[in-house]
Amino acid sequence: MTSTLAPALSQTSYPADRLRPVRIWLYVMAAFVLLMVIVGGITRLTESGLSITSWKPISGIIPPLNDAQWQAEFDAYKQIPQYQVNNTWMSVEDFKMIFFWEWFHRLLGRFLGVLFIVPFLVFLAQKRFTPQLAWPLFGLFLLGGFQGVLGWWMVSSGLTELTSVSQYRLAAHLTAAAILFIALVYVPRSLHPARIEGGARPVHFWTAGLFVALVILQIAAGAFVAGIDAGMGYNTWPLMDGALIPQGLGRMEPLWRNFFENGLTVQFIHRCIAYAIVIYLGLLIWRQARNGGFSGANVWLPRLAVMVLIQVGLGIATLLSMVQIDLAVAHQGMAFLLAGAGMLYLADLIRAKRAVS
Repeated sequence: MTSTLAPALSQTSYPADRLRPVRIWLYVMAAFVLLMVIVGGITRLTESGLSITSWKPISGIIPPLNDAQWQAEFDAYKQIPQYQVNNTWMSVEDFKMIFFWEWFHRLLGRFLGVLFIVPFLVFLAQKRFTPQLAWPLFGLFLLGGFQGVLGWWMVSSGLTELTSVSQYRLAAHLTAAAILFIALVYVPRSLHPARIEGGARPVHFWTAGLFVALVILQIAAGAFVAGIDAGMGYNTWPLMDGALIPQGLGRMEPLWRNFFENGLTVQFIHRCIAYAIVIYLGLLIWRQARNGGFSGANVWLPRLAVMVLIQVGLGIATLLSMVQIDLAVAHQGMAFLLAGAGMLYLADLIRAKRAVS
């Protein structure tokens, strides 16, 4: 993404007042994606994601308005395995509660599309950006639309045989959302007119990019934890099942299934990636403290450290609480904020290099 957008951004030079509305718009879009992630987390944790069994992009905006429409939606839900296996106790009133979260999540997705395309066309007509920048921005719109397709692909996996959505499709959906989010914060930061003082060496770009990649990998790993409810077991820390390295990590055959379907292994991997991120960021801070301090773009390193510590605390609290909803949603939201902050660091490094070139 960085290599694709950087030439377009570096060739774009407008007065600050011309691009300021564009930057604000993109930051609002990023905040809206984060809101969708939070609502999506609630939808997942309340097991609401399969309550709407059809995809109606236009007519689905309007929820059921009378008893007959509610009964029709409920009858459709009764046909899927989740109801037949887990939720036969439900009444229509119970169904309304889970329906709301899935409907609200989809409504936000539709509104996100409008929030993108209308300002985009207005700014394009006003010539606030060149075609070199317009095409990457339109690419973000396509990525957002693809996210909607992924969402329905994920939901459809739980309508015939499974009682929940496929963890593989959930991971694809959440990872795509993370990529969209970091793109939406990278672009406006790259367009900021203020100069970044202090040199940025090539090693800084590689280390910052690796940090972002690790956080995205951890988000994907967290999706597998959520997808198979791996967080509901082994609710101790730092030991897991009484040991630092528990027994049974490779009990499934073939071996690769353990990485995605064995709750013990999936949670262990999620823990290990968290440890790797903490150690890696600690090394980056130690190196930078010895080589010039935290001026310029590197001011992001101590900020990232604080965010990582908060995220670790939220992760441990979520685990010990057996996935209390508010803690779990905060943990997921902070993961996105951490990825976004890492991308802002990378964007500032690019701006610092541009300032001296």
